Amino acid sequence: MKTITVLVPTYNEEKNIPLIYERLRKVFAESLGNYECRILFVDNSSTDSSQDLIRDLCRNDESVCAIFNVKNFGFARSQFNGLREAEGDAVVMVYADMQDPPEVIPRLVAEWEKGAKVVCGVKRKSRENPLMFLIRRAYYRLIKRITEVDHIDQFNGFGLYDRSFIEILRKLDDNLPYLRGIVAEFGADRKEVPYEQDIRRGGKSSFHFLSLYDFAMLGITSYSKVIMHLCTIIGAFASFASIAVAVWTLIVKLVHWETFAIGAAATQVGVFFLGSMQLFFIGFVGEYIANINIRTMRHPVVIEKERINFREKDR
Repeated sequence: MKTITVLVPTYNEEKNIPLIYERLRKVFAESLGNYECRILFVDNSSTDSSQDLIRDLCRNDESVCAIFNVKNFGFARSQFNGLREAEGDAVVMVYADMQDPPEVIPRLVAEWEKGAKVVCGVKRKSRENPLMFLIRRAYYRLIKRITEVDHIDQFNGFGLYDRSFIEILRKLDDNLPYLRGIVAEFGADRKEVPYEQDIRRGGKSSFHFLSLYDFAMLGITSYSKVIMHLCTIIGAFASFASIAVAVWTLIVKLVHWETFAIGAAATQVGVFFLGSMQLFFIGFVGEYIANINIRTMRHPVVIEKERINFREKDR
């Protein structure tokens, strides 16, 4: 019998943990009864009662296991560590808010049994805020155009990963992983399964503007050099344009020295324009440098505080 581990990353999901557990058990009982199901909760140091609820599930069901981090290391690092530590023939990652319906899992498994090593859940429709859906769509299209790998449109990590792909993740020496880019780069024999994203079932999302911005910058700076190229091209163009304007101004001033006056307004506009461009590109270069700095420090992806119900061979 094949074993499928369902990875559920959590952070302050006390209202959803019992619900996601029941839905997963129902899905496997009704549609995937010929597979052994293990559920792995990876909690990113929740401040509510999430860890107590997970402990209760682990106590009552030995097939439920858990990893608790010592602190909040960020969503990307926590889920990546959970994937690397999950056991079984395949790992399915589904989020506790249940916006990505667990009922899609049998379709993921069916594609896996046909030979796919990575099966990506791709949102074709969404019941979330229409503005947020449009923003996400714009970001996915942007990063697909500016990166060198074929990023997957409307893919948020929800999907199935074969053991062979999990072994690739374990070999990666990256303490600032961007899973979507990794899947796009190393996910050979990949299939996509469309689905409609649901609304959040309970609680409040921990993602806010700054965390979404940080996640977007991680993707761009990890897989794109286009912005750096733009810095060089626009900088060179601005330099040549400035030299041309300076020469033109000098010639006109020499020819019409009594009547020509360039004025302070034009000078100020030019100074503020170039200054704003410099600040923008310095900030973007800073994003690259910050990510390089974190990666060169070689810190662990996360530090675990506790593991529950892991088998001896899983350690």
